[in-house]
Amino acid sequence: MEFYEYISGNVVQSSSSIDMKKILFLSVSLLFCFNVLSVQAQKSTRTKLFDGKTLKGWKQLGGNAKYTVEKGVITGTTVANTPNSFLVTEKEYGDFILELEVLLPDTVTNSGIQIRSHFNPEANDGKGRVYGYQYELDPSSRAWTAGIYDEGRRGWLYPLDLNPAAQKAYKPGAYNKVKIECIGNTIKTWINGVPAGYLVDDADPAGFIALQVHGIGKTTAPGKKICWKNIYIQTGNLKPQPFPASAFVVNNTAANTLTDFEKSNGWKLLFDGVSSKGWRSVKTLQFPEKGWEIADGNITVLSSTGQESGRGGDIITDRKYSAFDFSFEFKLSFGGNSGIKYFVTLSEGNTGSALGLEYQVLDDKNHPDAKNGIAGNRTLASLYDLIPAKKTDRFVKPLGEWNQGRIVVYPNNHVEHYINGVKVLEYERGSETFRERVANSKFKKRPDFGEGKEGWILLQDHGDRVSYRSLKIKEL
Repeated sequence: MEFYEYISGNVVQSSSSIDMKKILFLSVSLLFCFNVLSVQAQKSTRTKLFDGKTLKGWKQLGGNAKYTVEKGVITGTTVANTPNSFLVTEKEYGDFILELEVLLPDTVTNSGIQIRSHFNPEANDGKGRVYGYQYELDPSSRAWTAGIYDEGRRGWLYPLDLNPAAQKAYKPGAYNKVKIECIGNTIKTWINGVPAGYLVDDADPAGFIALQVHGIGKTTAPGKKICWKNIYIQTGNLKPQPFPASAFVVNNTAANTLTDFEKSNGWKLLFDGVSSKGWRSVKTLQFPEKGWEIADGNITVLSSTGQESGRGGDIITDRKYSAFDFSFEFKLSFGGNSGIKYFVTLSEGNTGSALGLEYQVLDDKNHPDAKNGIAGNRTLASLYDLIPAKKTDRFVKPLGEWNQGRIVVYPNNHVEHYINGVKVLEYERGSETFRERVANSKFKKRPDFGEGKEGWILLQDHGDRVSYRSLKIKEL
């Protein structure tokens, strides 16, 4: 606000107005200085991991690929008949933001960037093995660059099927900008500025960083070059970078919990780990008195020697759902059979299991139903009796371990099934193709099967012991 006063009949600006302008100018100047100092403070903690001239601060582990410095670039050259090779930092790092650029020569050569990793000198018959988190560099049609892999240990933790938008960000034949954020137990990745992987995991709080040249066999031509440059790390003044609300989080920490990120973006637990809250029998409004057990953070259907609904019967959610993203973990017993059903209706009067679209939960190797149906459409993660899951054994964990399933139903009726982060099928509810499959299935006499606007989600009692946990859902 300006103030004026009359002097000798003329309007002049008052001294108070001049003072206010001085104060405003001083405030803006101070704010600018603080911003500059803040940026300088961040830059001061961002240091080079590669000096552009030598491999000082790095050492080689694993295979015998060649690492050299050429025109300010670290170049890794493939060598035939040698295992994975790694150029490793001599220092270890815990919390950091790592940024660099990488160029792969073709769509065949595979690579990766190790973070918080380690070396076991006794592994691999005394030759040693690098293990730990890896930022995947995958220029193939699979397009999993920026996915998160656990080298030498657990395998895939965050396949990039979980983020289709990021699968389009890689630029073949060009330098690609990599960004990795490790803060606490959270790892996030970017490729060319596009958010990609979001992993919460407690395996390794710190470790070395390494540049991988993947091993090649006899038939692959050696001499392919992978190039890295502009490698910077920031270890101070770390602030988590924003991620889109739609990002799917793989949480390998405590079961039956949600991260703050998930809570703030609409995810809810359907099982609290200690009670039957949110679930009831398909037959009554109460949870079954027998046939189900809640213990050790798991909700388990007990064995009744394979008799479908022989003890407790199926259980369903208290409410119905239409479009949703539903994630769950399950552990099978030997020969186990169960299922997750969705768009369940209770109007058919079935004496066995209630009807609905079913994500098959099955021990494929030891239950006879895996060989029934058509072309494997009754196997694990399939849309039961309708669409087979296209999966490989490497993405299915063995009996006694927890597998993660996921069902996504979009508002436009597009549906996807996942197993351990890998998409294994997709279809359109109510489409002509869908109805043709129903007409050739055991559901052919059920009018409008699977096409309801909403329905219950169901855990099936098929007479075998199967445990569930970490049931979480986000409505879309």
